[in-house]
Amino acid sequence: MAPSADEVRQFPRPPVTFTDQEDRTVDVEAYTGDPTPLVSMYAEFDSDSRAQGVPPRGEEQIREWVETLLDEGLNVVVWHGEDAVGHAVLVPEGDGSELAIFVHPDYQSAGIGTRLIEVLLGHGQENGFDHVWLAVSRTNHVAMKLYDKVGFETRLRDRAEHEMERPL
Repeated sequence: MAPSADEVRQFPRPPVTFTDQEDRTVDVEAYTGDPTPLVSMYAEFDSDSRAQGVPPRGEEQIREWVETLLDEGLNVVVWHGEDAVGHAVLVPEGDGSELAIFVHPDYQSAGIGTRLIEVLLGHGQENGFDHVWLAVSRTNHVAMKLYDKVGFETRLRDRAEHEMERPL
């Protein structure tokens, strides 16, 4: 049974400024702009920073992918100065929205992912989204812990990944 509207946690809405665990001041903002800062961020991801085939490899493929996310999804970006260092998106699909989140490797394990997903969920609430799901590699324990922390529950497990969901 889904929780009532009164029982659903309210998340912060963008913009949000905070200091991460490495003492860097970052800004989390709703984003609909030029794909170039995100393309630059994703171009720096190595093989260990990619999961389930994303982000794609190669600047042209990254640009096409980012343009699709910006066109079809509700996007939030983390900025450190002029640089994009995190990106999360809700892409409407069926009766809900698929969530994807990425943090630049140099900015991981500093609390940015937690704040980024919270602000994205708040932005989703603000824009009338009511159900979010995601797929995560079953070996990505850090991400699974983050998703659990913000209220996602596992709805399906298989050999490669878990599907998780939560109401907004």
